Amino acid sequence: MPRGKRTQVPHPSAPDAPVPAPEAAAECGPSTADLDHYRGQLAGISVSGQRLPDEDLERLRHRAAAAAGRGTALRVLVAEYLASACRVWTDLPGIRQAQELQELKDVVSALVRAVSDATVALTEGYETAHRAAIRGEEATRREFVDDLLEGRTGLGRLAERAERFGLRLVGPHSVAVAQAMSAPLEAGDDTTRYVEEALTARFGTRDVLITTKEGLLVCVSPGAVAEIPDFFAAHVRHAVSERCRIAISRPRPGPSGIVRSYQEARGTLDLAALLCLATPVVHASDLLVFQVLGRDRAAITDLVATVLGGLEQARGGPKALLGTLTAYFASGCLNTTTARRLGVSVRTVTYRLTRIRQLTGHDPTDPDERYILQTAALGARLLGWPSQSLQPAD
Repeated sequence: MPRGKRTQVPHPSAPDAPVPAPEAAAECGPSTADLDHYRGQLAGISVSGQRLPDEDLERLRHRAAAAAGRGTALRVLVAEYLASACRVWTDLPGIRQAQELQELKDVVSALVRAVSDATVALTEGYETAHRAAIRGEEATRREFVDDLLEGRTGLGRLAERAERFGLRLVGPHSVAVAQAMSAPLEAGDDTTRYVEEALTARFGTRDVLITTKEGLLVCVSPGAVAEIPDFFAAHVRHAVSERCRIAISRPRPGPSGIVRSYQEARGTLDLAALLCLATPVVHASDLLVFQVLGRDRAAITDLVATVLGGLEQARGGPKALLGTLTAYFASGCLNTTTARRLGVSVRTVTYRLTRIRQLTGHDPTDPDERYILQTAALGARLLGWPSQSLQPAD
């Protein structure tokens, strides 16, 4: 064959070699015809040295997206096209016609560029479809979580959807919620992944749901496995570098019980913040007395004002005397323990208790009157008094 004369192989994108529509390619996937067409492209490029046209690259993206939808692994898809190119490499017309080393280098360079572009297009199409599937799954999961925690759908339908996410709604469930003080906890962040992986490794993927809602990390777990909430709390505290607070509800049966448990955990979290509790893990059962008091705010406000209002007459205000009263009850009504807690002398504690009796008319050392003062002191903590003034019920 005369040098410089090459047999012109029609490029597959030319009018006499029609390209199937992307929709058709996506429907049929990488078949034998697809691979034959790809080899024809390489044959044309080996002669012309041109790049793959944009429409051909777009077709490859659609093929990859279809393969992703069928569950084909990306490595399998790419391997098909690479193997197809390898099988015809030495028989391509441009390779056979090359007369000099430079011509061969030019042909190989054009082919490598084409194979590289095709591989990138396949990867882009596959990853785009994969991201779309993930977004769809996340949206479905978010909708389910909202329905589960807010009780916005029928229980039968909710139970069916729960199975898809590895959660069986039979039996009682408890809910734990975690809050980081500095920043909200979101799905996919380091803390969420760490806690979820730790729970999965310990308890498996069934019956435990880790999710986020309104900046909180939420754990729904079966009440029969009582250690899960505390395990969750321990790993949240390990993962969150700054201060955090975790609230754990009591277990309740059924899907409606999950709603109530979630609301209780949220309420316990808010109550712990209101009471300025130092402990990072709070169980709802430990704050039941505050929840009972808080249900009738008018009554507890009246109780605090009536029983403890006289402390406002103390020199320096009621804060020191109220703090002594709270420490006294927390110490088992022992003066020495109270003094040690407050860092004052026993004589000072005795004096303050005497002033409390004088100003309120109730003796904290008398067992019959102690309950009235203790209930009023709890109410004062709930209302934030004396830092916040009492609001009359009317």
